[in-house]
Amino acid sequence: MSQSIAVVGAGICGLFTGLSLARKGFDVTLFERDVPPPEGDAEEAFFNWQRRGAAQFRHPHAFLGLMCSVLGENYPDLLEELLEAGARKMTFADMVPKHMADQYQPEAGDEKLWMLLCRRATIETVLRRYVAREANLRIHSQTFVTDVIVEEEATLAGETTLTVTGLELTDRQNQNCKSIHSADVIVNASGRADKFYQWLQNKGAHIDEQRDDAEIVYYTRHYELREGVSEPERDSDNPSAGDLGYLKYGVFPGDNGHFAIIVCLPNEESELRTAVKDGDKFDQICMNIPGLVPWISPEQAKPTTSPFGIGEIHAVWRDYIPSASAPRLLNYFAVGDAAARTNPLYGRGCSTGTLHAHLLSEVLSSEADPWQRANAFKAQTEAEIRPIFSASLSEDKRGIKKAAAIREGCGVETAGSLKQWFALAFGDALVAAAKYQLHVHRGIMRTVNLVEKPGMFLEDKKIRNTVLRYMLRGRKRNAAARIERAASREDMINSVCDPST
Repeated sequence: MSQSIAVVGAGICGLFTGLSLARKGFDVTLFERDVPPPEGDAEEAFFNWQRRGAAQFRHPHAFLGLMCSVLGENYPDLLEELLEAGARKMTFADMVPKHMADQYQPEAGDEKLWMLLCRRATIETVLRRYVAREANLRIHSQTFVTDVIVEEEATLAGETTLTVTGLELTDRQNQNCKSIHSADVIVNASGRADKFYQWLQNKGAHIDEQRDDAEIVYYTRHYELREGVSEPERDSDNPSAGDLGYLKYGVFPGDNGHFAIIVCLPNEESELRTAVKDGDKFDQICMNIPGLVPWISPEQAKPTTSPFGIGEIHAVWRDYIPSASAPRLLNYFAVGDAAARTNPLYGRGCSTGTLHAHLLSEVLSSEADPWQRANAFKAQTEAEIRPIFSASLSEDKRGIKKAAAIREGCGVETAGSLKQWFALAFGDALVAAAKYQLHVHRGIMRTVNLVEKPGMFLEDKKIRNTVLRYMLRGRKRNAAARIERAASREDMINSVCDPST
């Protein structure tokens, strides 16, 4: 008889978790608080699916090479369904800037450097319908998990064991109707809305949490290309994504002629944060950034939504086995954002969640003992997810420092020590080399797509030597490669902010 597994949350991570476990032979039940997707196509899902439990549902997502490799290798029929729904493949050849096209020669590994371009509503609708057809898997919608059932046992050695045995459920239609669902294993894939952290602590579990504020908020607006109009070509001199210090921006191409633009602002930029909520001012901000102009000029595209924001952006890491002296927590596993959450600005959440789901399915199918399972999953999480989390956290801290320096009118490129000077010089050289040398660009794309651990491309001797050679050109020449052709902070504020406020 197969083990029963309950998965809480039927977002992208929860669906992939359920699917991968079901394919391993487990009996899987998914519980989701929201309604199922409406009948119809991607348009119907995007505009009408009520996903209150997923605050980021209509914000843009990146489906990177890591996730796409899992799709292509394990679920090729699902990939075909996504392409039929309008999703598009963006290969590494498509990622090569126009001015480096003559350098491009395919290499081994390029086949992993591809992204899936589509809206979250599209991929989640297709994925959910695909998962719902799995024989030994059931999805219960409009079901709230209100508590977790834990049995406490003291061993002869004086240790405490906390065994998770089930869930307390409430029906969305009748909140007075409570029930208990028992399962051999409980998986928490509830994302940002995770409540297990507090429930388990209330029942005696020791959980270490690292929480770091990214100190940003970002706003999204969706657009649709006008009939007969194609997407603009990639232009490295006027990129469609960048960091101005006081503002980050990016275009996220989608499916069926749709795309989204995000404008990310530090918490302290109160004037711009007020302005960006207005649709006309959002577009005006974008028109002050040359790389965005080809996308949103009136003859190119029309907006389909108002700007909407998301805040409370934190990097969160939770360790459910913090020490040997902590109570043993058995038959409970957290995946995706419920375990390790990074700044969504980097677009890594769906890919790391998909990887995490597959790591869990491998552990549960290869280990039978609950404590061995817990330790093996922790080891896999540390080895595969921690480096991505740490790199994202470092990027957050650099962004906070850069934004503060610009607000204070300080030079962000000033080095206070030889070590700092070398780091800045190396960073300038890396950006310049990536802009003009295809093999360096390819190495960075391996990191961007998470097909290898962050920074690993610098172990490539050819890349490292190229960057060092660029350092010899001098910082001034290299720094020119990272200059963003956009309005200064002062000019942007004067352009879009109401002087009377």
